[in-house]
Amino acid sequence: MGAVTVIASGKGGVGKSTLTAALGLALCERGRRVLLVDADAGLGCLDHILDISEEMVFDISDVVSGITEPKKAVYTCPYCRNLFLLPAPADENDIVSPDIMKQLIPMYKGFYDHILIDSPAGIGAGFLSSISSAERALVVSTADPICLKNTDRTRILLDKAGINNQRLVINRFSTQDFRKQNYYNNLDSVIDDAGIRLIAVIPDDWELAAAAANSSPCLKKTAGVTAIFRLAARLEGEHVPLALK
Repeated sequence: MGAVTVIASGKGGVGKSTLTAALGLALCERGRRVLLVDADAGLGCLDHILDISEEMVFDISDVVSGITEPKKAVYTCPYCRNLFLLPAPADENDIVSPDIMKQLIPMYKGFYDHILIDSPAGIGAGFLSSISSAERALVVSTADPICLKNTDRTRILLDKAGINNQRLVINRFSTQDFRKQNYYNNLDSVIDDAGIRLIAVIPDDWELAAAAANSSPCLKKTAGVTAIFRLAARLEGEHVPLALK
């Protein structure tokens, strides 16, 4: 049965969807079958990142409404045969209710090793839908006070939903920029502000972002890619070092 992980962020623009897709690829490289669920109704972008936009006919709302059966709304990534996508609704009014998500996601669990739910940024209705069927959460943030304030609010809501298995991912991290800013003395201060145990630090990586924008995998073993592979290993219980650059 697949482990269900919601990937959330209290603030937009932290690179959450790019991270979700790259983490899915990293898990596939470990021999896993991975389903990505895009829960960002009206603003989903995983179909673009995974290069399935042109072939897409159905999305998660079509499954819920009974227009199509669950398997027909799942698409295979053309550049990774073990990576799959259940796309987001095209209309923001078609957010799947938490009660329906609790019934829907377990239907897919037996077919995948991991289900990664890409939650919309913030803590609105889409977030509540995304977390309703999750067993654990990765909360993505950058190392700045505004983003971390929203991360703490996200943590509180996850706690209320009974998702106590939470881990912090600091994304788009630059050691040079971090040393220049005067907000935090060290990463321990960042973790304290978030209130969530750290699982990964992903270096700022323009090649990884460019690959996502171009609907292709990042073929180079960049610092960001290396960190995400380490995150995949940690997500599966292995003890591996953080990547800090």
